[in-house]
Amino acid sequence: MSTISSSRLYGSIQLRRNRGLAGLYLVVVAFLILYALLFPGILSIGGFSKFTQNWFPLALVTMAQALLMLNGGITLAIGPLVSLGAVIAATTMEGAFGVPGGILAVALAGLSIGAVIGAIVTYLRLPAIIVTLAGSFIIGGVALILLPRPGGFIPDWLSTVLAGHTPVAFLLLVMILVLWKVFLATPLGLGIYAAGDNPVGAFRSGVPVERVKVAAFALSGLLATLTGLFVAAQTGSGDPVIGTPFTLNSIAAAVLGGVGFLGGKGTMRGAICGSLLLSVMINVMFFLGFPPVAQYVAQGLIIVGAVAVPELLGQWRARR
Repeated sequence: MSTISSSRLYGSIQLRRNRGLAGLYLVVVAFLILYALLFPGILSIGGFSKFTQNWFPLALVTMAQALLMLNGGITLAIGPLVSLGAVIAATTMEGAFGVPGGILAVALAGLSIGAVIGAIVTYLRLPAIIVTLAGSFIIGGVALILLPRPGGFIPDWLSTVLAGHTPVAFLLLVMILVLWKVFLATPLGLGIYAAGDNPVGAFRSGVPVERVKVAAFALSGLLATLTGLFVAAQTGSGDPVIGTPFTLNSIAAAVLGGVGFLGGKGTMRGAICGSLLLSVMINVMFFLGFPPVAQYVAQGLIIVGAVAVPELLGQWRARR
């Protein structure tokens, strides 16, 4: 295939994958402008740093969830994995191996737990939603055993670096997105989309569908536990239940970003924009004085609308 033909094919694929994201980008920009008007401090270095620090954990867990949704799966173990990552970080960084040992322990826990869950789902042919639901109880229980109450040790310098007055969180997010782009150029990265969109066709084309699914779960677990590490640095301690809200928020943000439940539909940049939109919405509603109950109702209505409107538009176009 010639270079020109390859470029045209790549361009058409990218155009199809980005279809519908223009509206999302406009909504995100509108909410960001409203947020800047309500809280002008976000335009300063300190304000931007604090905003990105609050957004970064949601962005990471959204990537973890979207990774599986793109592959045709879903996980309900995101929240407990975040809690476990925070607990492991807080209980290992005071040991002989210090911060490097703690980071390594958090990463290995996420990768291994994700891989085990992925292997059970893949090779035993069990529904991911059931396996991850059961796994969430086990993982949450382990986190409570390791640290029954908030505590542990996180070095002050680590908290200052990750959650200080510099936009380190934003730089980390950019670096992760660059790594994701590089990952997509590998056979494994391409396999995640292919296996999610058409697993039978992908298998016939030589994609190791089962290994791809296990790898997706492992990477998802890694992102979730690293989120817990960052949250522990933010709070200065480990908390065995701090990740609870992230499970549903990760699904909501991915759906807002146009990632489909059936696999192969959506992009990671859309998921990141969805997490940004959800984060900004929560902040805007807070500054507008919405009570917590109204915030939950508003989030639910927006999510339902984000799912329903594209479907209704598709049905309308089909009838024309």
